[in-house]
Amino acid sequence: MSQVLDEVLAANEAYAATFGDKATLPMPPGRRFAVLTCMDARLDPAKFAGLAEGDAHVIRNAGGRASDDAIRSLVISYKLLGTREWFVIHHTDCGMETFTNEIMGDLLARSLKTASVDETGWHDSGAGPGSTEGRYINFLTIGDLPGSVVEDVRRIREHPLVPRDIPIYGYIYDVRSGRLAEVPEATPVGAAS
Repeated sequence: MSQVLDEVLAANEAYAATFGDKATLPMPPGRRFAVLTCMDARLDPAKFAGLAEGDAHVIRNAGGRASDDAIRSLVISYKLLGTREWFVIHHTDCGMETFTNEIMGDLLARSLKTASVDETGWHDSGAGPGSTEGRYINFLTIGDLPGSVVEDVRRIREHPLVPRDIPIYGYIYDVRSGRLAEVPEATPVGAAS
C-alpha cells in the first residue's frame, strides 16, 4: 500500500468511529442550495460557506465551470432533491488561467506524463507517446476570471432545463484572504424571475 492510501484509510476509520447520528441525515440538502466550485485543494467549501454535512450539494470540477456534467448535477439537485438557490464560485490564482486548449492539446499530443510549468510556460517532463485526443476537448480554460463567472452563470441561467425561479449567484473566492467577492455583472444575469 502507498503511504497516502494508508493515511486515507486510517482517517476514515477515525471518522467512522465517531459517525454517530450522521447516518440519519436525509438525502436532500437541509439548507436547499448547491455550490459549483473548483476542485483546487486550497478551497474548502464547507469552511468558506459554513457548511456541515447534509447542508448543501457541492459540485466540483477544474475551474468550477458550468460544464454539461456540472449542469446535469445542478438539474438533479433541483429536480429530485429540492435545491432552490445555486452559487457559482471561481477563485483567484486558478490553474485554469495558466493554459489554453491549444497548450493542453499540444502537451497531451507529446506525452501523457505530468507536465511542469515555469516562468517560460508549460513543459513536458516525459517522452511520448502522447495522444491527439486532447485537441478535441474544450477544457473550459479561463482567460478573464470575472468574465468566466458571468459566462457560467449565463450558461446555467439560459439552459432549457433550469427553472427561471432559481437564483444563481456568481462569486470569486480569494485564495489569499478566504473571502468571497460578488461578481456584480453576474447578479442580473443570474437573477430569478
